[in-house]
Amino acid sequence: MTANSTSIGGRTAKATGAAVLALASLLLAPPARAEFRHGLSAFGDLKYPAAFKHFDYVNPDAPKGGRLSTIGTEGRTTFDSFNNFILKGDAAQGLDYLFDTLMTRANDEPDAVYGLVASSAEVAPDGKSVTFRLRPEAKFADGSALTAEDVVFSFETLKQKGHPNFGLALRDVVKAEAPDTQTVRYTFKGDLTRDLPLTVAGLPILSKAYYSAHPFDQTSLEPPLGSGPYTIGEFKPGTYVIFKRRPDYWAKDLNVNVGRFNFDELRYDYFRDRRIELENLFSGNVGLREEFTSLDWATAYDNVRAIKDGRIQRATLPDERPSGTQGFFINTRREQFKDKRVREALDLAFDFEWSNKNLFFGLYTRTQSYFENSPMKASGPPSAEELKLLEPFRDKLAPEVFVEPYRPPVTDGSGRNRDNLRRAKELLTAAGYGGPEAGGKMLNVEILIFEDGFERIIGPYINNLKKIGVNATLRLVDSSQYERRMKSFDFDVSIERYVLRLTPGVELKSYWGSDAAKMDGSFNLAGVQDPVVDALNDRVIEAKSRAELITAARALDRVLRAGHYWVPQWYKAAHNLAFWNRYSWPAVKPKYDEGIIDTWWYDADKATKLSGN
Repeated sequence: MTANSTSIGGRTAKATGAAVLALASLLLAPPARAEFRHGLSAFGDLKYPAAFKHFDYVNPDAPKGGRLSTIGTEGRTTFDSFNNFILKGDAAQGLDYLFDTLMTRANDEPDAVYGLVASSAEVAPDGKSVTFRLRPEAKFADGSALTAEDVVFSFETLKQKGHPNFGLALRDVVKAEAPDTQTVRYTFKGDLTRDLPLTVAGLPILSKAYYSAHPFDQTSLEPPLGSGPYTIGEFKPGTYVIFKRRPDYWAKDLNVNVGRFNFDELRYDYFRDRRIELENLFSGNVGLREEFTSLDWATAYDNVRAIKDGRIQRATLPDERPSGTQGFFINTRREQFKDKRVREALDLAFDFEWSNKNLFFGLYTRTQSYFENSPMKASGPPSAEELKLLEPFRDKLAPEVFVEPYRPPVTDGSGRNRDNLRRAKELLTAAGYGGPEAGGKMLNVEILIFEDGFERIIGPYINNLKKIGVNATLRLVDSSQYERRMKSFDFDVSIERYVLRLTPGVELKSYWGSDAAKMDGSFNLAGVQDPVVDALNDRVIEAKSRAELITAARALDRVLRAGHYWVPQWYKAAHNLAFWNRYSWPAVKPKYDEGIIDTWWYDADKATKLSGN
């Protein structure tokens, strides 16, 4: 999450003279000018022209109406706040639908955004600023005008009082200013400015008037004022929340919104147990559920009457995004995990092949990379371009960085993981954790979770850890306590999954940056503090082309994998969905998104047939 440089020189007076004349012509020429564009992307490429009618992956004639009731996909089992901008509290899902942004994502492009509150944007030729022109018709849900003053207020408030991740992402944004009510200009510092126009274009816009009367930095269950397509309706803390579509939404007919936000109501239900989730799906209390448990996907739907007669449909949607970094994250802030040999031993003890065969019905693939399922995944020996980035740090890097990237150990799936466990035991003994019988210390490892569905997976892992002399235990806590402990890094080992963007940028500093390791609430669970990782993060962020970005990400991947900061688990480049047959969707799925809430719609004809069954 170094600037390019040029030099002028020559071996002859003629060459030198030509260089001087060239430089003079540049100095005398009028300054380069940018231009206002209807969209932005990291490398300047946009799929859609200025006059586009709608995104290709929507149905522009999709009807509005009906309700989508779902459980959500963020792993939350409760909520106690409608403020998702701060570190405190457990925020409800779906709150992003309350707030507009200057520009909005196109989900069939890697990183392009197009005008929403802002009709256009101009990035300065030196990349040190971006200016947005706002639409005068933009309004908050109470009818008040949304102006540049609100945008400036939002930036300052999020950076100063928001979740620490906002401060980290906006660290190099010096200021936002409003030359007039319809213009906002952001100024940047430093060399890592490539993604900052996209970052500020995606910030939620808050009402200055509303938050002047309501504390921003406190949890609250008062529905906040936004300008987006939905408002909060009925809710019961920790149980459910309903979002209602705004028929008076100011931007409902903009090209970026045509065919989107088709449900009159979005209902998110919260359950503390996945079995109860399934029961509510089968009984019709929940309309759609994404299945994350391979055992349930393989067996739990077989004898359900509504499945057999077609009232509940099952579908698998391909996922073309990077598949993320799911695994057992090892907290290197703990003294016992500072030695890399200890962390590698924990990896050797995990028998994925046995788990996949006996627990997952063979549905998963072992994760190897922090950029899994993407071109950014390192493979084979480093390329010449990667070596240019890695060589300056050779004396600080492990030798294995310069050969094949580290890959997790493979077993035959029989459960007899003797070779790997023997190697793990040797590493622990060398690190001084051979146990009292070997004249060493006892290694204590507590694995923290908040849902019991992982117990069947962690149990065999703990058994393997005990075979190598590790005092491993499992701690199951409620989701609120889990959130608090994760935010303060009060854990030994825990399970998490992060999905990176197709064009990773400044957020890398939150995942693996040294500053983030010391910042409560950051995504740097492992506590990575490595100046080489920091430098490679910067090389990804400052890349001037996608080819440069891929090269830098692969180099970063090699270093992180050699650090053994996690025990990689598994991935599945698809979404498994089960839903009642009352919904329809466009012919084209957005390449980089499920598209469910964004583009699906309630199909009245299907619903009528369904009720007649």
